[in-house]
Amino acid sequence: MNAPMEAAVIKQHLIDPEICIRCNTCESICPVGAITHDSRNYVVDVSKCNWCNDCISPCPTGSIDNYRRVVRAKAYSIEEQLGWDVLPAELSTAELAAATADAGEPVAEVVAEPEPAPVADPTGQTTFNSAQYGATVPPWSAAHAYTNLYGPKAAQKTVTATVTGNLRVTAVGKDYDTHHIVLDFGSMPFPVLEGQSIGIVPPGVDASGKPHHARQYSIASPRNGERPGHNNLSLTIKRVLEDHSGQPVRGVASNYMCDLKVGDQVQVIGPFGTSFLMPNHPKSSIVMICTGTGSAPMRAMTEWRRRLRASGKFEGGKLMLFFGARTQEELPYFGPLQSLPKDFIDSNFAFSRTPGQPKRYVQDAMRERAADLAALLQDPNACFYVCGLKAMEEGVVLALRDIATGAGLNWDDVGAALKREGRLHLETY
Repeated sequence: MNAPMEAAVIKQHLIDPEICIRCNTCESICPVGAITHDSRNYVVDVSKCNWCNDCISPCPTGSIDNYRRVVRAKAYSIEEQLGWDVLPAELSTAELAAATADAGEPVAEVVAEPEPAPVADPTGQTTFNSAQYGATVPPWSAAHAYTNLYGPKAAQKTVTATVTGNLRVTAVGKDYDTHHIVLDFGSMPFPVLEGQSIGIVPPGVDASGKPHHARQYSIASPRNGERPGHNNLSLTIKRVLEDHSGQPVRGVASNYMCDLKVGDQVQVIGPFGTSFLMPNHPKSSIVMICTGTGSAPMRAMTEWRRRLRASGKFEGGKLMLFFGARTQEELPYFGPLQSLPKDFIDSNFAFSRTPGQPKRYVQDAMRERAADLAALLQDPNACFYVCGLKAMEEGVVLALRDIATGAGLNWDDVGAALKREGRLHLETY
């Protein structure tokens, strides 16, 4: 007779604390609430994890793609994981046998991960899971991305970059302070693509006396640099002065970065990201949907297309932008966006807190352009990119579903194709 399931050897899903940059992507995307964190680590609750694997591909560092064979009855607890600085060593077969014997059960079978279960609400009904439609592969024509050239497990832990520019890109005098920061890497190699991100390591130590962990920021410049032909890149960073509940807090990395002066130096790791990449083949269209600093990768893609167009070397498809903010004053890059030719980019803005106006979100603007988006959903050369706060993701994907359905399309087929072909990319936080 086989051993009971709870006595079997299982493969426990764990997060490597050495390379995790605490970006919260895994926790925000987990449909069953299996991932949690404290001020030190992000961890996986073995009793909740159903191995849906939604968290694997979006992780920028690969820290979540780690496992250890354990006896289920002796799986690593949340408390144990929160105290780790490094992952535990892999147990040998003899150690597993001993652990099973200690648990009073024979080793009769080895169980792989359980089958993913559908997400259900408290009434038992299957709910809409927007994350299931996000692609885990890049568009077929995307350029090759280099990743993790610098980091805790790389030959060189960090690379030093010099600040060559720091410009505020939201209205002065408002409380929404967002900066465009340019970093130069000198002679050190740091190849990046539009859609990738980097980690910034703030100086000093945290409340427990440990060095600050890196903070992740999307790259806002194209592959040939913020200044063409130079080994530099730019970031879009909002100064964090309150937490999600509105309580005053001073973000360690965001305030450090926003206060930097030209000539200051910062420690960088990365780059990260292999799927949120733009298509490169002629006639490919890009639909960009973002809020706030989620505009960073969209700026990078737009600027690369603009440079290609100016050089006469690219016959591009359609560029559509849906950009949301609370007010026009809080929208980064509003002025430069207004100066782009209308035949180059189709820009649609949505403001949710304009005095005297009804609340309007990016999904509302999308529904107003349903006919155009329905045509692009059916175009295998069109890719969709969503970046911003996690709260926007479901509304955006639901809008795409409704637009497809309204055009007489089968959303299950459309959504599956978008994922399979690397055409719908979700990067929310």
